[in-house]
Amino acid sequence: MQLSQGYLPDEGSLNIGQGSHSMRVLIVEDETRLAENVARSLRESAGYAVDIAADGQEGLFFAESNQYDLIILDLMLPKLDGGQVLTRMRESGQRAPVLVLTARDDKDSVISLLNSGADDYLSKPFDLGELLARVKALIRRGKGHPSSVLTLGDLELNTVNHTVQRAGRIITLTAMEYRVLEYLAHRPRAVVSKTELLEHLYDYNWEKFSNVIEVYISGLRRKLDNGSSQQLIHTIRGQGYILQD
Repeated sequence: MQLSQGYLPDEGSLNIGQGSHSMRVLIVEDETRLAENVARSLRESAGYAVDIAADGQEGLFFAESNQYDLIILDLMLPKLDGGQVLTRMRESGQRAPVLVLTARDDKDSVISLLNSGADDYLSKPFDLGELLARVKALIRRGKGHPSSVLTLGDLELNTVNHTVQRAGRIITLTAMEYRVLEYLAHRPRAVVSKTELLEHLYDYNWEKFSNVIEVYISGLRRKLDNGSSQQLIHTIRGQGYILQD
């Protein structure tokens, strides 16, 4: 049974704390308060889904069990230190960008980290605003988008101020519609399954929203294709959705 409009979660505003997200981040950090502060910042400022692991062993399990768009990894961890986690992740084929948090900022340590597969590093203590900027840049680079503006044909998304245009026409989207579109735009011309969308748009308890994706796709099509003869979002029966011009 499809959910009616009255049951859609967090549809009207950018109140990101209600559970809807476009990118998924793992924080591996044993300082609980720091991890929670970073997670809150990522959820509220950027709308990311965030998982937290409190030690290296748990972090490695999370990284190998889920698909993340970015991993924030502390160096000094119980059970397995950050360097070991990073090495094992890369050996297992985990290609997500990794931002390392370190109390060390000497040149040799930084070079060693980058050679082990880290993409960037921040020395503690750090500014949350700088962390957020680094995270967004790494995710864009990881998706092959060095610019904050994503384009596909005549469609343009600005991932900083969350504006959308098609052929110069400004399109007003709800918070959730934007997040669905941004996720698809980071994977142009690739089939994205409904399950993948749900896992990235919500935290672990996404099952209760399993019927809403069709509603958001329908709303996006109506708004994006208005006045255009070319449809942008296509359904691949039994597989998912694809954004292509």
